[in-house]
Amino acid sequence: MKPVIKQTQVSNSRRKKMMWIGSFSLILLVIVLCIAISIYVGLSLTKKERQPVTENPSTYGLTYRDEAFTSRDGETELKGWMMEPQSSPKATIIMSHGYGGNRHDLNGGFLPLSKSLIEAGYRVVTFDFRNAGESQGDQTTIGVKEQLDLLGVIDRVKEETDEPIVLYGISMGAATSLLAAGQEEAVQAVIADSPFSDLKTYLEDNLSVWSKLPDFPFTPLTLATVPYIADLNPEDASPIQAVEEIYPRPILFIHSNGDTAIPYTESQKMVKTHPDEFELWVPKDVPHVKGYSEYPTEYVKRVTEFLDQSLSLQ
Repeated sequence: MKPVIKQTQVSNSRRKKMMWIGSFSLILLVIVLCIAISIYVGLSLTKKERQPVTENPSTYGLTYRDEAFTSRDGETELKGWMMEPQSSPKATIIMSHGYGGNRHDLNGGFLPLSKSLIEAGYRVVTFDFRNAGESQGDQTTIGVKEQLDLLGVIDRVKEETDEPIVLYGISMGAATSLLAAGQEEAVQAVIADSPFSDLKTYLEDNLSVWSKLPDFPFTPLTLATVPYIADLNPEDASPIQAVEEIYPRPILFIHSNGDTAIPYTESQKMVKTHPDEFELWVPKDVPHVKGYSEYPTEYVKRVTEFLDQSLSLQ
């Protein structure tokens, strides 16, 4: 009987060992899958598919010329348009599109809005960020490197004219406008439609909205891997820090309380830092960056009044 007992003990020991190996392998597989999915999410955020440029200003009866710009670091060639008013421009407004958009951003209605601004006497410049429209680049960085693109456009405009420069942007472009204005004293005012206040904090709180994946474990894993797979540090895009450098120059924030992509509390945070120079208009119950399309007349009125007051053009 003893050999039988010994054989049973050996079998039990082997079974336990196999169960342990199986459990460990399963846990390891789950970890590897979670990391792989997080890497995919990080890459998909930065490898955004380009939207083709399908319109041009002539569709709206606007006079324009094609322009080429270079990012301030000299590494990325950018394409855009410069549109002129009938008379001498009051100022130049540089418009920055949102994540996944381009120079005629359809979500923000850039061309019809440009027409209204030009009729009000402003020169308008629109352009494609890196990895968008017809510009160079193969990576979108949600403001981190796009600020170099916008700064390069500002440099080109400064070569063209000494008129006041105003930055206007929607979503990612709004955040980028704030980041650039904080570094460029030539910018006299900013209009920021639906920006985030801090990219790292925003992604920590909202990445699951974009990825459609559970917050844990994918959000912390994605944020941990992105700096390595995409040369992107979210801490380098913090508009709420940039507004301290912009102040006391004026900022008009536009942000709907119906925005589920970037909550309007993001703009509220920044307005509260300096309410004497920063103001917030809240279009009621409209989706992300849809304030202009839903309230075009009031939108243009608020923007032009802000411009006239900020630039002392009344």
